[in-house]
Amino acid sequence: MTKIRFELSAKPSKLELKVQGKSGFVPVAARWVIERSNSWMERCKILVKNFERTLTNATAKVNLCFIRLMIKRLAAPS
Repeated sequence: MTKIRFELSAKPSKLELKVQGKSGFVPVAARWVIERSNSWMERCKILVKNFERTLTNATAKVNLCFIRLMIKRLAAPS
C-alpha cells in the first residue's frame, strides 16, 4: 500500500485579506488543484459508477482517464 500524505492549506484570516486589499471569495490554491482534477475525472463516463471489485481495477480506470486527458491535450493543435 502506498502512503498518502495530506496537507491542509491555511485559509487566510479576515485581517490578512484586509491587509492584502482583497474582499469576498478568495480561492485557496491547493484546494483548486483537487477540485479541478475531480471535475476532469467526471468527464470520463467509465468513472460515473464504481462497478469494480478490486482497488487495482478502479485505480487503473482513473489512470486511463488521466492518460486520455493528457493525450488529448498533447494532440490538440496549438
